Amino acid sequence: MVIAVTGMGTISACGWGLPAFWRTLAAGESRVGEPREFDTAGHRTRLVAEAPPPPAELLAELGSDPRWKRLSRAEKFAVAACREAFEDAGLTAEDAAGAGLYFGGSTAAMAEGEGFFRAITGRRTDADGKNSRPRVAEVAAHPLDAPAGAAARFLGIRGPVDSCSSACASGALALAAALDALRSGRVEVALAGGADSLCHLTYAGFNSLRAVDEGRCRPFRTGRAGLNLGEGAGILVLEPLERALARGRKPRVVLAGAGASCDAHHMTAPHPEGEGASRAIEAALADAGLDPSAIDFVNVHGTGTPLNDQAESRALHRVFGPRAARLPLTSTKGVVGHLLGSSGAIEAVATVLSLQHGAVPPTPGEGEVDPALDIDLVIGAPRPVDARHALSTSLAFGGSNAALVFSRLDPQPAGDAA
Repeated sequence: MVIAVTGMGTISACGWGLPAFWRTLAAGESRVGEPREFDTAGHRTRLVAEAPPPPAELLAELGSDPRWKRLSRAEKFAVAACREAFEDAGLTAEDAAGAGLYFGGSTAAMAEGEGFFRAITGRRTDADGKNSRPRVAEVAAHPLDAPAGAAARFLGIRGPVDSCSSACASGALALAAALDALRSGRVEVALAGGADSLCHLTYAGFNSLRAVDEGRCRPFRTGRAGLNLGEGAGILVLEPLERALARGRKPRVVLAGAGASCDAHHMTAPHPEGEGASRAIEAALADAGLDPSAIDFVNVHGTGTPLNDQAESRALHRVFGPRAARLPLTSTKGVVGHLLGSSGAIEAVATVLSLQHGAVPPTPGEGEVDPALDIDLVIGAPRPVDARHALSTSLAFGGSNAALVFSRLDPQPAGDAA
């Protein structure tokens, strides 16, 4: 069964919506900078890739809705991205009633939970300097499945709603779960992806690990020193190709295969030779029925940490052999930072857009590409490619790895790219 991508939605430091996301990616503009709402005081580093406030048109539609006002930041990302993907795919209320929702995440409303804790311990004050009261909504949004649940309520999704958490591979694994559900016939249409927001727990944790760059991250560069944390959401609508065409929707691309593995090596460090990552890639290629030679470019995990970039480059060489040195690579994290549980989802969106536009976006960052890695990182400007098949990789803490293969239909009946 061929599974098509018929709609997408995204929120990140680039803005709310697909057009802003692709425009920023293609320009190679890093959106890592000083935070507006997230407080980095007391930490070793200060930069984040923070999502801007919701656009006026969204607030005009939802701002007065009491349900919207009670949502956490991560829930708002989830709801808005799912709405965009739903509309992009041309789905109806009838479609939603039988749809499944497959969501990945890492922290959910941890930020609001932190605020609740500060309030009950008397350490949160309002504008007048008085102790602010804790709000029940801050705790209600704390469970990991809260973003998916919020999206289901707003869209009227009554099929299965599944949430998974496997660190930075969560969003990609949610897409793999949706692919499996569609192939087996458990659902006819699925929304899949993830959402996460910035919180002090992860910011402090990555600072403690010395895994965060004090400046803007530099994936695969000589002198790279760590990642930058970001926030947002990425959602894809998946359905059988026959179903999409029958209702008059031209698919963007197809999700051809998915693979997963575990390093079984270390809690935070990847296997130094990329052994687990290479197995996930090989599994995704096998699932798609493709030889490694068929892949035209890779949206790599590319965090900018010394160990991850080295391990990932070695994984690519294990799978692609000498061709790995000539395979165009791009890291979305150079633009929007590391979105943790939703990183694999937003990078899947970037991969689809790259296939549709026939261009691999550049990876921003200072310094030369590390010659020891022997890779072809796209820098400076988008690189035109006549790409048929693309790979997106996600490598997580705990050694959890996921890989997705997206393919352009040939002849391509896709609708307009964002």
